[in-house]
Amino acid sequence: MPPTMGRRRKTDTGLEPRVYLNHGAYYYVHPGGKWERLGTDKDDANRKARIHNDPDSLYGTMVYWLDQFLLHCDQRVLKKTMAARTRDDYRDAIEAPTETRKRGALRVFFAPPRTPADITPAMVQDFLTTMQELGRPTPANRERACLSACFGWLLRTGKVPGLQYNPCLRASGVQKNKEVRRARYVTHDEFREVYAVAAASERLMMELTYRTLQRPESDIVLWTSANLITEGGVRKLHHIQNKTKVELKIELPASVTILLDKALGTESNVVRLLQPLVHRLDGDAYTYDGICSNLKKSIEVANVRRKARGIAPMPSFGFRDLKGKGATDMWLAGVPIEQIQLLCGHKNKATTEVYIKQRWRETAQPNMVEMKVS
Repeated sequence: MPPTMGRRRKTDTGLEPRVYLNHGAYYYVHPGGKWERLGTDKDDANRKARIHNDPDSLYGTMVYWLDQFLLHCDQRVLKKTMAARTRDDYRDAIEAPTETRKRGALRVFFAPPRTPADITPAMVQDFLTTMQELGRPTPANRERACLSACFGWLLRTGKVPGLQYNPCLRASGVQKNKEVRRARYVTHDEFREVYAVAAASERLMMELTYRTLQRPESDIVLWTSANLITEGGVRKLHHIQNKTKVELKIELPASVTILLDKALGTESNVVRLLQPLVHRLDGDAYTYDGICSNLKKSIEVANVRRKARGIAPMPSFGFRDLKGKGATDMWLAGVPIEQIQLLCGHKNKATTEVYIKQRWRETAQPNMVEMKVS
């Protein structure tokens, strides 16, 4: 690494000020001399550098600190102390809207010249109320959580002198928007119809979610061949849940191992080291949004076939709904609630019971006790 911020080398073309390429990665050199790794992607490195260089003179505003918080989250993802999905959710809440990113509500609502010291509980409540009126109460709750996490980081690190409290907490009087729990139960027929038209990667994702009850967005999509083990001649999946940090070994049924063999190959020299279990045709991992988009298209194809048969279309569903279906089906089959709780990663049994029963709708039976009426 060069010891000073001297003349830029010819190989540094197209880089933001204070950014250097070293051994295949880009680094930002802070005024105090500290080197910060920005990653191996040039465009992403330039994006992060522009936040540090502050060309729009945002320093000290809420937006500036939200951007700095995102950079902090990027570092946590590299250190594996934060799930990439969590960081991506925060980015959705913060970054300015683009053609592919339609959110960024925090950046719009808490725009400059507001600073962290200007943000009050009443202002946060106004944000939640406004978003509810705009028809997005649940996303607003997630965005409030992001804002709260940013304030927590600012308070822990002392980056904003004089900042005394987090205005997003319930202790400050802020009440979250009421959320409607998702109660979609995917029927067996719906599962089979979509499975029949789905690509191999979607089928594997559907089976893994339904059979293991793990979180598709933060666990399953990240699994690789390194998560597969064999004990006593039985193939298992070994992983640590990203959210709960619970370590699990899950026996894999034949329906899953057959799909895995097709995806990875059965010969040891065919299986690439750290090959993603759910991968694209080029072998690279899917993003969760990418595999969800494919599932949505398969549901549309299945509905076209339904229409041709004169059957009403099925409502759309996601992989998370298959996790709920798996838990519900196990409960109906008489599997102990404690076993379902372990797979779901819930802290208590009551949460698992609610998770299951909100998806199951039985016809209530009337009181059939015979009694004589004079």
